[in-house]
Amino acid sequence: MNIHFKAIDKKDILDILPLLQKLNTTTPHDILKTRVLEMIDCYNYECVGAFDQDKLIGISGLWYSVRHYVGKSVEPDHVVIDETYRGNNIGKQFFNWIYNYTKEKGYEAIELNTYTGNRKSHKFYYNEGFEIYGFHFVKVLRDDKTFY
Repeated sequence: MNIHFKAIDKKDILDILPLLQKLNTTTPHDILKTRVLEMIDCYNYECVGAFDQDKLIGISGLWYSVRHYVGKSVEPDHVVIDETYRGNNIGKQFFNWIYNYTKEKGYEAIELNTYTGNRKSHKFYYNEGFEIYGFHFVKVLRDDKTFY
């Protein structure tokens, strides 16, 4: 394996869809594609990837903001490593790269959300030194009230 990490170029953003669909199994492909294209145009978003040579094997969106309670913060979002690469410490390496990458940009803290049923991610984040600070609530405003 030749693992390395880098920002994903805006023109290549749709390359993340196969990995992203592993997390978003209920979101229709066309909606997911539209949302990703909207996200990449946001000034406070970028997507980074883990690569084995040229093969994309992991992704994380990064949302940048300033919070009154913690300062300049970054939120990793839709973090996933391809199943065939799990168990090789790539997630830890990826997060170490993200810590350094965002710290060099002047960010002071990282906060994130994880699905309540994703216990493996909870263990990973605890082992990375994350603490539960609050709850994340969602209310769907669409007429169908469906979360997708």
